[in-house]
Amino acid sequence: MPRGPRLDVEGALHHVMVRGIERRDLFRSDADREDLLERLAILVPG
Repeated sequence: MPRGPRLDVEGALHHVMVRGIERRDLFRSDADREDLLERLAILVPG
């Protein structure tokens, strides 16, 4: 049975794990990786 949707509540803590299927690379280039980090920086208060 699939897992139900997770709640998205303002201020909630999330543990993010990223792993490629069959341990494949997640990013095609450093630019792809930097793009993700920039997008996360907008969302994560710091």
